[in-house]
Amino acid sequence: MERLVIVSNRVPTLRSQDPAGGLSVALKSALEESGGLWFGWSGKVTEAPGSDWRVNQHDGFSLATLDLCRAELRGYYEEFSNRTLWPVFHGRLDICRPERKAFDTYRSVNRRFAEVLTPLLKDDDTIWVQDYHLIPLGKHLRHRGVEGPLGFFLHIPFPPPQTFAALPCYRELLADLCFYDLVGFQTEACAENFRHAVAEFLDAEPGADGSLRMGDHVTQVDAFPVSLDTAAFAEMAQSEEVEETADQLRDFMGDRQWICGVERLDYTKGLAERLRAFATALDRTPALRGHISLIQVAAPSRESVPEYREMRSQLEGLSGSINGRFGSFDWTPIHYLNRTFSQKQLAALYRVSRVGLVTPLRDGMNLVAKEYIAAQDPEDPGVLILSRFAGSAQELTEALLVNPFDISSTAEAIQDALEMPLAERRRRWRQMKLHLDTHDVHAWRNAFLDALAEASADSSAVGETRAA
Repeated sequence: MERLVIVSNRVPTLRSQDPAGGLSVALKSALEESGGLWFGWSGKVTEAPGSDWRVNQHDGFSLATLDLCRAELRGYYEEFSNRTLWPVFHGRLDICRPERKAFDTYRSVNRRFAEVLTPLLKDDDTIWVQDYHLIPLGKHLRHRGVEGPLGFFLHIPFPPPQTFAALPCYRELLADLCFYDLVGFQTEACAENFRHAVAEFLDAEPGADGSLRMGDHVTQVDAFPVSLDTAAFAEMAQSEEVEETADQLRDFMGDRQWICGVERLDYTKGLAERLRAFATALDRTPALRGHISLIQVAAPSRESVPEYREMRSQLEGLSGSINGRFGSFDWTPIHYLNRTFSQKQLAALYRVSRVGLVTPLRDGMNLVAKEYIAAQDPEDPGVLILSRFAGSAQELTEALLVNPFDISSTAEAIQDALEMPLAERRRRWRQMKLHLDTHDVHAWRNAFLDALAEASADSSAVGETRAA
């Protein structure tokens, strides 16, 4: 296997005690096989920019990191990546804050990534760039003479062309993506949005196979739905340690049923709408009061970004209001937890919850939905309620699919899930679990890398033909 080089905004610590870390597990195993390199930001912040980098060995492969200065962190990460790209890619133009200075910093950090990474590369390396923080990286690597296979995967949604055009730099970013041999998306709909944007805004020639040709270079475009390490997560969920935690939760639950939501605190996750839907279910069906509770985990995220601080305040007020309206001395309707839990703790929560409520307003994939299915007891599985605007809805079609903007219909789905007969719960769960068994994160990784090898060969052949 040729050496694989992974580039991401942050390099993971890879010290987690949880064996089912999903994406990092799949990429780590590929790096171990190839003796590869994982490159990215160290997570450390300095006062002034510099080109110093560090390399550490980890189980047969290397971790290479560099620091960012405060101005770079603010412009590249906080302002452009998280206050400009993130809202636009999720369709939230109302809170997008595009600033040319932030874009300039974003591009300069990508240029510095390329400057530091290029000397670490070998001629036959396969380079796989991860996510929206690093869109221009491929262009800067090519300009520095890097000729090997170069792929990019977008973990978040790609919006329709007119939404993407809200970015002042939209043409530049589209052109940047066309420097890669392969650009991968979570769903075919996102891949089509990208193709249409390039066709509309750039002078690109579409291919019958869905590829795009810019001059002498061909970029393949395809969907690769990311997944989790299904077998490892299911094994962990059935472990003695997780079962002990699950038993403790059952003791606390008593004869009540739990509905669980697990998210990173983000305005794309539909958390306020979810709480309102739960309250609507309680309002419509008084018999549910005292017998069900919503356990909502909202892990802290991007706390330096004002929109996230405002959302945390909103959710705390909303959950308190609902508890004050419906709660009693011995029953709390909503347990709102603004903290991080381990994978094992979450697996126990999934396992004891009758309903998994996963209702983002827009999501590239959403692995929580897949984790919930993988964690279930085959003899008594819970019911997944899933937003049709999550990428995972394209695969988990046996879930109860809802429109999260429609509070009333989501409340009805909660009632339907709680009343669903065991035979139907088992049937739906078996279909989804079978899909996840055969479409796990290792299959995702292999599909992308195989497609990248083929795309690189095709692009080279096109260039040689035109040169001749």
